[in-house]
Amino acid sequence: MRKAPRTVRMRLTLLYGALFAVSGTALLAITFVLLRRNTIFKVRVSCFDMKAEDCASRLGLPAEAADSVGAWRDQQEQTLTHGFLTQAGIALAIMLVVSLVLGWFVAGRVLRPLRTMTTTVRHISARNVHERLAFTGPRDELKDLADTVDGLLGRLDTALGAQKRFVANAAHELRTPLTLERALLEETLTDRRPTVDTFRATFDRVLAISDQQARLLESLLTLATSERGLDGRVPVDLAALTEQVLADRREAPAGGPRLYPRIAPAATTGDPALVERLVANLVDNAVRYNVPGGSVDVATGSRDGQAVISVSNTGPVVPPEQVARLLEPFQRLDRTARGDGHHGLGLSIARAIVLAHGGTLSAIPRRDGGLVVRAAFPSPHHG
Repeated sequence: MRKAPRTVRMRLTLLYGALFAVSGTALLAITFVLLRRNTIFKVRVSCFDMKAEDCASRLGLPAEAADSVGAWRDQQEQTLTHGFLTQAGIALAIMLVVSLVLGWFVAGRVLRPLRTMTTTVRHISARNVHERLAFTGPRDELKDLADTVDGLLGRLDTALGAQKRFVANAAHELRTPLTLERALLEETLTDRRPTVDTFRATFDRVLAISDQQARLLESLLTLATSERGLDGRVPVDLAALTEQVLADRREAPAGGPRLYPRIAPAATTGDPALVERLVANLVDNAVRYNVPGGSVDVATGSRDGQAVISVSNTGPVVPPEQVARLLEPFQRLDRTARGDGHHGLGLSIARAIVLAHGGTLSAIPRRDGGLVVRAAFPSPHHG
């Protein structure tokens, strides 16, 4: 036979009963000890503290009756003790049953909010994750638990919403190059007089589109890895990584923005590959979304116990209300620019990497155009 489940209510009831039984037994033991030492008890058993001969004399009996008086006195004491213990045991048993019944109802009353929360949570799924427990009551452990669950549901709601938007945007971004590849191949196949140059031009365009898709998939993988969190931490020299990234981009094309580095020591902990990707994304974004003859200022250093990198660029004017949107995946200031091979993932990846390291990322639009993006990482002592 399967055992009945040991619910919290049953355990609390047994706990209440056990506590009452222990405390009741201790109370009766103390009462009995005090009663034996009490004068009233001694009077009831008659000349309790006298010798048998003195007790017989006090009761007006001859000395020969001393033995009988002693036996009678012992019998009186035993009778009174037995009666007291019997009645006390019956009273304790009755109160133990009463305490179990009361404990059952009290435990149910205490656990009622938990049952309500459990029922509500069971009915919450991905479709109605916006619902909350909304527990009302005094500020106690149950209220704190309900508020914690509501906070968790809120974070899940936000994460699911972001995931849905991300999947929709990713599907849309991937569908466009696939459609274009198919159209190019169909156009070549339907050409009745194809030439080698025609095939070569088509293959070159298909390869270029494939490269764009590969970069997109690599960016998506980096973003997913960053949002998952870090597997481990090692010392990271933010200044050295920034110098390496700038060295790879030192020679700007004609008419492109100029780089102005201001590198100061900045140490943190984390994943060096992800941090390098963050620096590369910030610098590439600053160069890409710029104006002819513009500039990019890159600075690293330690401020307020944090390792900081700041990238500022000239460029088009960014409305302040659009800044938060630019930090989301697949969001660009100009959504019509689809032929550049860029998908608006640079800043979103940078933010995900910073958050995975326990840092913060902020973007402030410049009055004359461009952005100032600042990423702050925890110091090695707090990493």
